[in-house]
Order: sequence, then structure tokens, then C-alpha cells
Amino acid sequence: MKAIFDGSIIRTGREGRPLYEQSGYGRPEGDGLRLSPQEALYLLHRQKIEVPGYSFDTLFAEFSDQPTVMRSFLVYRDLRERGYVVQTGPHDFRVFRRGEKPGKGESLYLVRVLSERDPILFELLIEEVIASRNMRKQYILAVVDDEQELTYYEIKLQKLADASCTLPDLTPTDAMLTGKSAMVRVTADSSLEKAGFGKRLDPERLMLAPVELLYLMDRGTIRLMRGDAGMSFAEYLALASESDSELTLKHTVYTELRRHGFTPRTGYKFGHHFRVYCGTSVHSDLLVHAVEKEAALPMSVISRSVRMAHSVKKKMLFGAVHSSGIQFVEFARIKL
Repeated sequence: MKAIFDGSIIRTGREGRPLYEQSGYGRPEGDGLRLSPQEALYLLHRQKIEVPGYSFDTLFAEFSDQPTVMRSFLVYRDLRERGYVVQTGPHDFRVFRRGEKPGKGESLYLVRVLSERDPILFELLIEEVIASRNMRKQYILAVVDDEQELTYYEIKLQKLADASCTLPDLTPTDAMLTGKSAMVRVTADSSLEKAGFGKRLDPERLMLAPVELLYLMDRGTIRLMRGDAGMSFAEYLALASESDSELTLKHTVYTELRRHGFTPRTGYKFGHHFRVYCGTSVHSDLLVHAVEKEAALPMSVISRSVRMAHSVKKKMLFGAVHSSGIQFVEFARIKL
């Protein structure tokens, strides 16, 4: 079956229509089909079409001025060989349920193709996931590494449900500033400790980390003392931020997690801001990292985060902070 390439568009004649009707290739145009570069390359590679004057290699070279053509072709080929019907748009590809095709079924996934060095722009990512959700599709990132290996990630916007636990009431108390942390005198049966705050220095003293201290000061549970004088929330935030430029961001996400009844503790050992406990479990369920909504993180950083979370059986969430609230974005590797 012949297809014509005029330097910009690849078309088939009437004999190409079965490619669309039977297998969902191309878009009908007149009596024939219009093929995307990925479709034409795949069909030529599988020897289902001929393009006069071009081999697979030379046609690939014609499209080489498009910087994404290699990785897009690799993803398209992989999805096709997994048994999916794939069409271009509205992101990079829309992927139909196995056994279904255009006109006789619905697409299941909307796929965005990236390289391992591409940045994740959280604001754009959130917009695309919302658009996919409004179309009742799953949003997938297909990432191609430098050795042409593919990894698929499902992206979800998580609305935190309230954790199924009841924390004890906290009694207002004083704390003494010690460096950037604070020390609280407690009894053996400390309500602060039961609520998941602080770390014991000894049987009589509990040390509060800056993000915990900010939360408790904001709620009016802790009055912070610096010597004989009290210290305001703003004064302490300015002091603690001198050595932690992310503290305001972390405080915002920490407060939101606490608002839903979760218990966040430092996630330093996992390379993230928080490990988060749900209910009374002795093991944390989530890893959470706070970012600005306008932030851009390399895909390689996201990959390491997801791999770490998976290895310790936790979900990986990024808390994207913006003026109207926090959007929690979950990244998870999937097999299609």
C-alpha cells in the first residue's frame, strides 16, 4: 500500500481506508487518510505501507528537525505493540482501551511524552491533569531515558480525606527557644507526644522542630519564650527562615496535612520534607514534598522520588502551594 509524502504531509489513497477502519490508523481525509509522522514511521517500519522515494531511515531523517520525533515514535510504537490503538492529541497521544478504536469505543489514557531531562512544570501539569479528568481520562506521563527505555507514570490530583484517628486535646504551654528549635517541659504522659509532636531529649523534655513549633504557635498551643521575653510567630518565622529558605512552604503543607488529621514527621531520611502517618499505623503511608505551584523539577528528580517511595511502600505526593490553596499531586509508576 502506497502513501505519498509531499515534504510536510503523508497521505494514502482510498486503499488506505482499511488502516483506519480496521486498526485506527490516521485520520480520514477525502477518500484516503492523513497520517501523523509517528503513524507513518510505524507503518513503514512494519512494512504495511510504502512511501515512494523513502526508506524508513530516510523518512525518519526528514522528520529529524522535530526534536521530539524520536521519543514520540518510541512511545507510539510501544503502545501499539502492547495492543492499543493510538491517535495524536489532545496532549501527545490518546490511547483507546484494548479492542476499541475511533468510532467504536472510548479513549482511556491521555499521554504526554517527555525525556528524562525535561522539567516538570507543576502549574502546567496540574492544568493538563484537570483537563484529562474533565474528559474522564487517565493522565499518563511517558518518559524516555537516554538509552531509549520507557517508563510510564500515572498522575493524580489527590484530595486528602480526613485521617481516621482522634488526636488528644493539647494544653497551652510555654516553650524555650534553643537555637532554631524549642524545648518543652513535659510529663511522662505528654499530650504533645501522643499527638505526634516533638522528640524526647530526656524523660522531662521534648524538643520541637521548627515546622512543628510554627504550627503550634499559630494555633495558640505554644507560647515561645526567648529568655524572659515572649517571641511572636512572625519573629520566630524570620529567625528560623534564615537557615531554611523553604520553611514557609513547608509550614503551609504541614498545616494542611495536620488539618486533615495526618501526622507529618521529617522525611529527611527519604530525601523529602515529610513522611506522613495516617491513623494509628506505626509505619508512614506517604512521602510529601512541598513545592511552589510555579516550580519546575527535572523529571530525573521526580523519578528518584517515585522509586524511593515505591521501595519503602509509600505513595509519593508533591504539595503544590499557590495563593488559593494546595494541590497534592501523586506520581506513581504503572505498567500499561
